[in-house]
Amino acid sequence: MRPSLIRVTGFLLLCLPLLANAAQLPDFKKIVSESSDAVVKIIVEQSATSAAQDQQLPPEIPEYLRRFFEYRGAPPSQRQRMGMGSGFIISRDGYIVTNNHVVQGADSVLVRMIDRREFDAQVIGTDPRSDLALLKIEANKLPTLKLAPEDEVEVGEWVLAIGSPFGLDYSVTAGIVSAKGRSLPTENNENYVPFIQTDVAINPGNSGGPLFNLDGEVVGVNSQIYTRGGGSIGLSFAIPVNVVRNVVEQLKQDGRVTRGWLGVTIQDVDKNLADSFGLDRPRGALVAQVAPGSPADDAGLESGDVIITFDGSEILTSGDLPHVVGLIAPDTSVDAEVIRNKKRRVIEVTVGGLDADDSFTLSAKSGNDDRGGRLGLVVGAVSAEQLENSGLAGGVLVREVIPGSVAAEAGILAGDIITLIDTSPIKSLDAYEQAVQSLQPGSSVPLRLIRRGSPLFIGLKLED
Repeated sequence: MRPSLIRVTGFLLLCLPLLANAAQLPDFKKIVSESSDAVVKIIVEQSATSAAQDQQLPPEIPEYLRRFFEYRGAPPSQRQRMGMGSGFIISRDGYIVTNNHVVQGADSVLVRMIDRREFDAQVIGTDPRSDLALLKIEANKLPTLKLAPEDEVEVGEWVLAIGSPFGLDYSVTAGIVSAKGRSLPTENNENYVPFIQTDVAINPGNSGGPLFNLDGEVVGVNSQIYTRGGGSIGLSFAIPVNVVRNVVEQLKQDGRVTRGWLGVTIQDVDKNLADSFGLDRPRGALVAQVAPGSPADDAGLESGDVIITFDGSEILTSGDLPHVVGLIAPDTSVDAEVIRNKKRRVIEVTVGGLDADDSFTLSAKSGNDDRGGRLGLVVGAVSAEQLENSGLAGGVLVREVIPGSVAAEAGILAGDIITLIDTSPIKSLDAYEQAVQSLQPGSSVPLRLIRRGSPLFIGLKLED
């Protein structure tokens, strides 16, 4: 055989496996043609002041974890700013799913479809803890997308995204599921979403868009990216469909979301702790503290317990527990399997309800009702153990800071212990309420708190 023929034959033999693999790659054309009509572009308008406030992430959020919502148009000095995101239609009568951070603080929301039709949208409700929002437009017989059966996506599975990155409408990108159950903190260091990690190219403007499986079903809502430079580097995160379904149903019915609450402070179990607790390997959620009067306290859970299953779900790390508890309806009784004194025991727990997030509607923009009070704080009692460890005679614990409130602007954080407001010592919840009610509108007062064991004064400026 001639040398040239040998080289050609060898080249073909090398290419055959590549050609065979190419033939096995998925064809996304059908998904795109059948699904694009139900994907929408979200255009929001908000004041420059509120836009700047909304985009300021607290220092505890790593720089490389960013939500992707593209701002375009007027510079910050002008009164209005335009922002763009994505979403998708889930019902023929006009219900649309997107991200909370896309519509947060919006003065108006416009939905644009692939055929260039535009509709003014009403914000039915938002859920900051899951970063989801439900919109409604006045239209009928709309194309819709189908939500996949709960939690059926697998690592290594092909997935596809449709959205408007950098304003480039209806762009399609594809990749695989890289991991499941990723824990990422919210602004308040909460962790209720077991994110799907993918290598799908996602960029600003994809926020709120759908993530599809090869059956054309929505398996997630694109929400965050991991990046140091602002663009995609192959690490994106989507809210899984079981969370989407749970939140959307509550927003549609009530306009707000209530989720399960246990009332424990937890941490991971390392090798040394696993050995000391008699575990065969590091796993479970170690209960570091039980809130007095909480569902965990009522059920008899104790500090030092290691929760290894909850409601039948295995708890491998501490981050798994909030994912499971948050999806359980309040007042539901479930079994928690724990390790206590190196022995297994099953404890029945009646799950409580975590305070529902504020709903937001354009027609009632002041509709924060009275949650958080005048300062925008959700507070609770400080446990005896916390008081003893901090050397305090009293105080109130900040459980949540309402975004955009007086407290948020002052820099108060969840976990702070308030001990003084103006000249009033704060030793109890009653003392806190009395001190807040006595504050004069428009006044500036000092507030003393304990943060991570250290005292700190913060100035509060009340609204007129």
